[in-house]
Amino acid sequence: MWFQKNKWKIIVPILIVAVLAAAFYIGGNAPGSKGWEVGGNEPAVSTTPEVSPTPTPVPDNTPEQTPASTPDVSTTPETTPTPTPEQTTQPEQSIAPEQTPTPTPEPTPTPEPPQPTMEIDPETGKDKYLTDPVPEGKPIPVEPQDVTIGTTAYTCTISISCSTILNNMDLCDPAKVDLVPADGWILQPITVTFYEGESVFNVLQRVCKQQKIHMEFENTPIYNSAYIEGIHNLYEFDVGELSGWMYKVNEWFPNYGCSRYQLKDGDVICWVYTCDLGYDVGGGYAVGN
Repeated sequence: MWFQKNKWKIIVPILIVAVLAAAFYIGGNAPGSKGWEVGGNEPAVSTTPEVSPTPTPVPDNTPEQTPASTPDVSTTPETTPTPTPEQTTQPEQSIAPEQTPTPTPEPTPTPEPPQPTMEIDPETGKDKYLTDPVPEGKPIPVEPQDVTIGTTAYTCTISISCSTILNNMDLCDPAKVDLVPADGWILQPITVTFYEGESVFNVLQRVCKQQKIHMEFENTPIYNSAYIEGIHNLYEFDVGELSGWMYKVNEWFPNYGCSRYQLKDGDVICWVYTCDLGYDVGGGYAVGN
C-alpha cells in the first residue's frame, strides 16, 4: 500500500540520476574517455600539476636576478669618481717646458762702463780743467757730461757746518752775524737717498731745496764744475778775504769741483765754511798747499 502510494516519489529521482549519469558519460567527462584509466579512488584532477605549462622555478629566479642587477647601479659613483683638487694638478705636470726644458742661452753680460782716467798735460802737470793729479787711492774726477743718471738708489750722509765762524766773529760781516747758528750747524748730519751717477753737487742742491736752505752757485766752465758761492746766505769773503765754502768726502778734501765727484753708496759728505783758505778745517792741500 505504501509503495503504491509513494512509488513516483521514488522512481522520479532515480530517473533524474540516470539521465544525469548518461549525460555526463556522453559529454566525455567519464573516466577513460580521454585515454587514461582511473587508478583506485584518485581524483581525475590529481595530474594537473604535471602537465602545467608554467614552470614553478620562475618565481624563485625573480628575486635572485633582482639583487644581481642592483650592485651594478649602486657602483656607478665608484666607477666615475668626481675629480678631486689633487687631480687638477695634472696640467702642471704636463707643461712642456718642465718635461722637455729648452736650454736658455746665457745672458750676455753688460760691459762695465769705462773707468774714468785723468789725462795730465806733461807741460802743465794738470789735466785740461787745471786739476792737479789726484793722490793715489782717491777717486779721480768724473766729468758731468759723461755721466748718465741711473735708477739704482743708494744712501749717503750729508751735513753743513759754519762753526769756524764762531772763532772769527770779529771778521764776520756785521750784517751776517745773526745768520750764524749758536752751535754752528746749518744742517746736522742726515742720511739721504741718491741715484747711480749723481755727484756731490746733485745731492747738495736737492737737500737744500728739500730743507728750505738757501744755496747759490755758479757754473765755472774752466773747472767744469759748479762753484758754491753761498749757503744759508753766508757767502765767500763774508768772514775775511780767505773765507768761503769747501767740501770733503770721507774726511778727504778733493782738489776738484763738487760736480765732478761721483758718489758711492755710504759716502759721508761734509760742507764746511773756512775762514783761512782751508787750513782751519784741514783742507789746506785742496787749495794748493
